Amino acid sequence: WQMDSMRRLALGKLAEILGPRALASDKFMRTLGFGKLAEEQFSILDAPVRQALVSYAAGVNAWLKQRPYGSVRALPPEFVMLGFRPEPWRPRDSLLWGKVMAFQLSGNWQDEILRARMLKRLTPEQVSRLWPPFPSVSDPQGGKSSWNENTDAALKMLAESPLGLLRAPRGASNAWVTGNAKNAGGKPILANDPHLGFAAPILWYLARIESPNLKITGATVPGVPFTILGHNSQIAWGITSTESDLQDLFIEQAVPDNPRRYLSRDGFKDFGIRKEVIKVRNAPDVTISVRESGHGPIISDVLRAAPVRGGSALALSATYLKSGDKTPQALFRLNRAQNWDAFMRAMADFQAPQENILYADREGNTGFIAPGRVPIRRNGKGRYPKEGWTGEQDWLGYIPFEELPRVFNPKSNQFIAANNKIIPDDYPYFITEDWAPSYRAKRIASLLSAPAPLTPERTAEYQMDSVSLMARELLPLMLAVRPVTKRQRRVYAWLGEWKGDMARRKSEPLIFSAWLRELSRAIYADELGPLFESYWSLSPRFIATVLKGDREWCDDIKTPGKESCGGRILLALDRALDSLEVQFGKDIRKWEWGAVHKARFVHPLFGDILDGVPLLGKLVNLETDVDGGGYTINRGASRISSSKAPFQSIHGPGLRAVYDLGDLAKSSFVIATGQSGNPLSPHYRDQLALWRDGMTLKLGRDKLDFKKEGVLPLILLPRLDTFNE
Repeated sequence: WQMDSMRRLALGKLAEILGPRALASDKFMRTLGFGKLAEEQFSILDAPVRQALVSYAAGVNAWLKQRPYGSVRALPPEFVMLGFRPEPWRPRDSLLWGKVMAFQLSGNWQDEILRARMLKRLTPEQVSRLWPPFPSVSDPQGGKSSWNENTDAALKMLAESPLGLLRAPRGASNAWVTGNAKNAGGKPILANDPHLGFAAPILWYLARIESPNLKITGATVPGVPFTILGHNSQIAWGITSTESDLQDLFIEQAVPDNPRRYLSRDGFKDFGIRKEVIKVRNAPDVTISVRESGHGPIISDVLRAAPVRGGSALALSATYLKSGDKTPQALFRLNRAQNWDAFMRAMADFQAPQENILYADREGNTGFIAPGRVPIRRNGKGRYPKEGWTGEQDWLGYIPFEELPRVFNPKSNQFIAANNKIIPDDYPYFITEDWAPSYRAKRIASLLSAPAPLTPERTAEYQMDSVSLMARELLPLMLAVRPVTKRQRRVYAWLGEWKGDMARRKSEPLIFSAWLRELSRAIYADELGPLFESYWSLSPRFIATVLKGDREWCDDIKTPGKESCGGRILLALDRALDSLEVQFGKDIRKWEWGAVHKARFVHPLFGDILDGVPLLGKLVNLETDVDGGGYTINRGASRISSSKAPFQSIHGPGLRAVYDLGDLAKSSFVIATGQSGNPLSPHYRDQLALWRDGMTLKLGRDKLDFKKEGVLPLILLPRLDTFNE
């Protein structure tokens, strides 16, 4: 089911089984055209990679043939509930996951829309301050001449669509590698925990695979015949998001009386047009026309929440929508690389999205590269939608592979990639200005600086660290205001001793988080007006700049008086305490962060249907209180704009792995839920407590160990005739 639902999402075929509620998603995905891109991608891959995809599909289909309707060997319960049988698996279907992940990890186009809409209320400089570090104001509006009622209608339409703006946590992850000199065993140690949205089952599936020519262990993804994160017999690797700006929105000017033509830098051109027929369960088919300009597909056509006057339209340009993408080939070769040179040859095929990939080998070498296509723009930095007909922000090409960020055997004997800035100030190319705050990276560096030799076990402990450097930075600024009431003084005394540990049994993280949430509202809700909830997040770097001196934001523009930051801080504290007392009573000692900071894993189909149903709801949806927060190494990010569960942990490390290059068999793993996708299986949830408490599993034990435990290997014997290309 996990494989089939991923395929249907990517191909825009969810409405076929879910009905009209999935139409918005299907229209958008059909517009992106992932199905066509996957077909083209398959055709350009080398023969061994295509054969791997063909063989994998043959195995999936052989399994499907063994599950006839009415058989005891039934299909997963989701198929039974919805009353359909999955179509045969095609080789190109395995390529769709990469496209979906690239889309999910490259979502800055939504920020472009939000920034553009803010210009109706704020100055360009104010908008820039909301996304620190402050970008250059030499390109503050990205083409103000294009700002007219047609463009505004297009932007408003997108923002109010079913796929509109949500300030959900962005892709994130931790990875670090330490060289021989730091480690007790004299060999490198590599740690990795990728952060994605939570669901049940979790994305990852652990596997140890041995064949005559390949031995590989790590995290696979259902539907993909490659190990995404892991180690083979010689090397290990980990991946985090670079947070690159790999997308741009272009405002296209169509001919008002001929929507098939648009204005380009070289004069008028014809849109590429294709018809897409979407089957809808228990409803008539829906046909859409997809237009495509030279910049990319017109995404505004499929999200008509409001009429668009004139000829304005929004085209999405993204690296994952470009031809020539051999990223699956990079993974295939990465799985088989035995040294740094082979690793680098594999990375040359990586296109989208740009990722930070850390490396270590048994010979003692460590390294890093950020492979992927990063656009070189004629002008500007892609902060706002720009006029497509001027060509001013057109992509001229990509950063050459040889000049992408990289390091081999760093002098510091370590490398850290926690979505922080990974380039020096004099790097000659633009990658992004939206690096993640450096709190996690700095905390990792602090822990690694300890004088004691590092071990794999201590590395795994560091992955569970829940100290927030964000809280350590902001709390003194918030406590600098003199308290007035007895309740405020009591809270000040309580928080004054806190060291920023976001432990689930503590009350301080709850008070601080609720206070900061209300302070965010108090500082910028008045300026943003109806756009507030679209932006609302903790935004610690922005809040810090306000409290350190950018104090005009503290004035409430809706009142005649002049409010101070001190007044807003105390107002936010009182609002937070009022809310917490209603929920938990007046005794602060009984409050706990874990009461609201619960990691929740919802089944994508049964979750909403059975949520709240006694027993059945807990059977399919998994939940546990957890340490950490949005800016700790043990990350548990929330959507604080949520009115129901603003502190619920919905985004974090679904996988943790530590690779011991001294003895790769001792490498450790854990995933957040379990290996099974069947809610009736004990393996649907049997790693949840292990994951929460920082415990791990080892997959490198020998066959004798497994035999003693009654575990049997699955042996696959290939048929020779399947290898005829």
